[in-house]
Amino acid sequence: MTRVPYGTLIATIFCCAGVLTFLICLYRAVRLTLRMFDDVFKYNLEWLSSVQLAFIIVGSFMGLLAVTLLIVGICSTGATRSKVYRGWKSRVGGRISTALCMVIVYILNLAWLGIACCLVVVVFTFHVARQLCDNSTGCIDLQQFHFLFPNGTDLKLLNICSRKAFCTDAVIYAEPYYILSFVASIVVIISLLHYIMCLAANYTRIKDQEKFKDLQELQYLQDSEMGTLPKDRF
Repeated sequence: MTRVPYGTLIATIFCCAGVLTFLICLYRAVRLTLRMFDDVFKYNLEWLSSVQLAFIIVGSFMGLLAVTLLIVGICSTGATRSKVYRGWKSRVGGRISTALCMVIVYILNLAWLGIACCLVVVVFTFHVARQLCDNSTGCIDLQQFHFLFPNGTDLKLLNICSRKAFCTDAVIYAEPYYILSFVASIVVIISLLHYIMCLAANYTRIKDQEKFKDLQELQYLQDSEMGTLPKDRF
């Protein structure tokens, strides 16, 4: 059990759970949004359709990264560290790989912060739309929000009278998915910060591995010398 990197393992569980929840919820929310723009506003967001491919790429990359960081954590923990990073070349390689992982995780953390900020805007927009759906009994006028829609959108289409296509089939279902996606992105950010702390600790352990080894040998020699001293006879 001393070879299990509990910190990295916890971060991996959080990262995988957050990414999986993010991808599933955002995929469904995007599908509802595409259908809303197609049915209500008669506008086809072709670029948004490519997001589905991006989901697969993001999921694969984050999964591969989580496995890689877990392996790095295992190699830097307990007795495994003493076996893997025994020579100075292996210690240099371990420090370089750990530092590289720290840089990658730091950049990814900034990217996920950007994703979370974008989701805040989307969640706020859908929350406003949800309030309009709940508080209006007739047609919903979105002309004051025309800047949120693509250029060339007919302003007449922003006066929505088909409440089912806009409210019931799109906004009411999409808003919770976007909220869950935002929460999942925060979980991923926390897991990446946890990764950075674990990698920094592993870097220090690998760097000081030789010092720890010399200290253990010195302690062993002192214990051996104390054991060979003659006992006083009183």
